[in-house]
Amino acid sequence: MYFYKLTIYVLLFFFLNISGFAQLSKVEKKLVKLIDEENDTAISLLKEVVNINSGTMNFKGVREVGQVFIEKFEALGMEAYWQDGSAFNRSGHVVAKIEGGTGKKIMMIGHLDTVFEKDSPNQEWIPLEGNMVKGPGVADMKGGNVIILQTLTALHKQGLLSKLNITVVLTGDEEKSGRPLDLSKKALVDAAKWADIALGFENGDGNPSTAVVARRSSSDWILNVSGKASHSSQIFKPQVGAGAINEASRILHQFYEQLSSEKYLTFNPGVIVGGTTITHDTNLNSGTAFGKDNVVSKELSVAGDIRCISVEQLQKTQKAMKTIVANHLPQTNATITFSGGYPPFSLTDSNYELLEKFSQVSQDLGFGKVNPVDPGDAGAADISFTSEYIDMGLDGLGLGGSHGHTIDETGDLSTLPMQTKRAAVLIYRLTKD
Repeated sequence: MYFYKLTIYVLLFFFLNISGFAQLSKVEKKLVKLIDEENDTAISLLKEVVNINSGTMNFKGVREVGQVFIEKFEALGMEAYWQDGSAFNRSGHVVAKIEGGTGKKIMMIGHLDTVFEKDSPNQEWIPLEGNMVKGPGVADMKGGNVIILQTLTALHKQGLLSKLNITVVLTGDEEKSGRPLDLSKKALVDAAKWADIALGFENGDGNPSTAVVARRSSSDWILNVSGKASHSSQIFKPQVGAGAINEASRILHQFYEQLSSEKYLTFNPGVIVGGTTITHDTNLNSGTAFGKDNVVSKELSVAGDIRCISVEQLQKTQKAMKTIVANHLPQTNATITFSGGYPPFSLTDSNYELLEKFSQVSQDLGFGKVNPVDPGDAGAADISFTSEYIDMGLDGLGLGGSHGHTIDETGDLSTLPMQTKRAAVLIYRLTKD
């Protein structure tokens, strides 16, 4: 009985793949074959770069990984170079370009850095059972970088790459962005202004049956509150008022009451320091407070973030927060300031259209339908900086895996050729449209 069931499953899988492949053109079938032939090479390259520590602040390691990819892109006939990051206090970025035709202009996005610095215990490639491997950045996102390269390699070997318009940007500071952001993200913005379509090869939610059509923004706010210090027995009297802590409590409660139910909007007061005297260093994410239970609080500071699905939602939220802050309790004052961060990768019909094209490619390859990740579950990423300029975009096209940003980060090597085939056929079809 077991053999009978196993035979049925094998035949069904074979039938689905054959029926899917029947939808592929001759060129697309050749791309699939080339990717399978290069898969061992791709795995070897992934192992090589995973074993190079490239924690964001290890500038030498980030550049070393970047140089590996520069040489590979140059071998494909692309113009590839290192963009120094000293102006924004980071290692830098890799940019690779080829312009060979009048078709769609496509940018492909990856990042070289990981969250695992040189003092992390997670430093090397460790094979696990089956197709799984453990290692720093294997899924987030050195696997995605290899998928980009292998996609372009297959197109090159088919004689197609030289006829396409492609720009690749592999940033060196995705996990810990350099400042100022306008310099840190300039390579992405410049490429986006040139491009029609952006494809991001982050690992998304780690599930290759999904892709990311939208990401929420990520920006910061600081609330500073002052009150009138006095003996606690005098609180609420006209000459003393409510105190800084009560004023901050009012503001934060009204933020929650008025804004917490809005779809895709979140705001989080992550740090609060209050008392008679305080220090609050937002760069170090730390502070101190001195106060007594019988003294009305004089100073308070809150640091938080906002995440929104669109620029319009962000602007509306900031306006509402300012209005709430301005309605002071007696003898108190408060100000809120907002700082720039990652913009939203906006939810658009054209992004869904691109997802449909990608999903059709996946089905034609026999890999099944691809569904959108809930934007509420998708954090900010480098592709967000392209949203203002491109016609359509899609992210989460990288290697399958799990436990990202932990020492147990793993990648599923069986998804490497699958994701590469999807990307190669998608790009071929997009440039033919």
